[in-house]
Amino acid sequence: MRVLLMAYGSRGDIMPLAGFAARLREFGADVRVCAPPDEEFGALLAGVGVAHVPFGRPVRALVTGAPPSDPAGFAAELVAAHFGPVAAAAEGCDVLVASGLMPAGARSVAERLGIRYVYACFHPFEMPSTHYLPSPRPGPQPPSGMTDNRALWDLDAQKVNAWYRAPLNTHRAALGLPPVDNVRDHVFTDRPWLAADPVLGPWHELTDLDVVQTGAWLLPDERPLPDDLSAFLDAGAPPVYAGFGSMPMRTATDVARVAVDAVRAHGRRVLVSHGWAGLGPIDGSDDCFAVGEANHQALFGRVAAVVHHGGAGTTTTAARAGAPQVVVPQCVDQPYWAARVAALGIGAAHEGPTPTFESLSAALGAALTPATRARAAEVADTISVDGATVAAKLLFDAVG
Repeated sequence: MRVLLMAYGSRGDIMPLAGFAARLREFGADVRVCAPPDEEFGALLAGVGVAHVPFGRPVRALVTGAPPSDPAGFAAELVAAHFGPVAAAAEGCDVLVASGLMPAGARSVAERLGIRYVYACFHPFEMPSTHYLPSPRPGPQPPSGMTDNRALWDLDAQKVNAWYRAPLNTHRAALGLPPVDNVRDHVFTDRPWLAADPVLGPWHELTDLDVVQTGAWLLPDERPLPDDLSAFLDAGAPPVYAGFGSMPMRTATDVARVAVDAVRAHGRRVLVSHGWAGLGPIDGSDDCFAVGEANHQALFGRVAAVVHHGGAGTTTTAARAGAPQVVVPQCVDQPYWAARVAALGIGAAHEGPTPTFESLSAALGAALTPATRARAAEVADTISVDGATVAAKLLFDAVG
């Protein structure tokens, strides 16, 4: 079986595809992945032995620079890439699995080639619910602590149509395909996959969609920690990790100093991760160490807490490690994960995207309690590790 996986997004979108690709290869599939042309994504995919087919603009430059001045124009550019490099990569494949930033043209490519198509998302907040979902907003909640997201679902469909429908239908017409009225529903299909852990991101039945929850697609990481990082960890009590992944943290002023000072106020050592925000040490003190890209699966089991942005992958990895969390959500699904961390009692949801010394210190105070650590250890034993295997079996059963 030949499989094309595709996503336009940051590392949090590409890492699950790498995990899924690795498992598919173990099942005997020939896999290639369409992802942005960033060098780090090419290295990640090469590490699992799959071909990287680049498409679209580099994501890191897009995220850390000025946002597109014309969102509709950027959407049209992305749609064109689906009918260009993505379509070329899909030639000869048996199935196309799409995820990431609205893959508006992916199903059309599969339709034109006569191959199977699957849409997968990595967080339940992206799906509509006829039940109530935990509120994605940290902080004070309504009396029930819940919110119905069906109205947001309808508004999202309107936004997606405004940006993607015209360019999508232009390309479809050129291929002799009929126009699409509701782009979002067309992309999602009536049986989307949800690649999220059922404890962290539980799902509720719908009346109009048959959501298949596979569990999170995790990439096992056997890399040793760098020697200098291991030496820092061995030199004292477990530090608090602070890193925000692909988030540039634009609204925060001197976020490295805020994080380091807040952690030190609790008498803890500090481990800062550079990330796309470019965090680093604020002074020469030996109680603080800065690290680049590293094996979080090994690292998070050796820290006192994890302060992060609330990406699905980071949240899941910290939960698996039993590390208390402080989630400082920035956008999209991150407020949802912050709310889930707080609801499960495995950490704290920071109020809003901009940490201050006072606000981060308060959140750390909640996360660093013995009760929170005990609860995090308890929940760690319930986190599933076989989501990619479940998805691979589903795909092989579907394609035959």
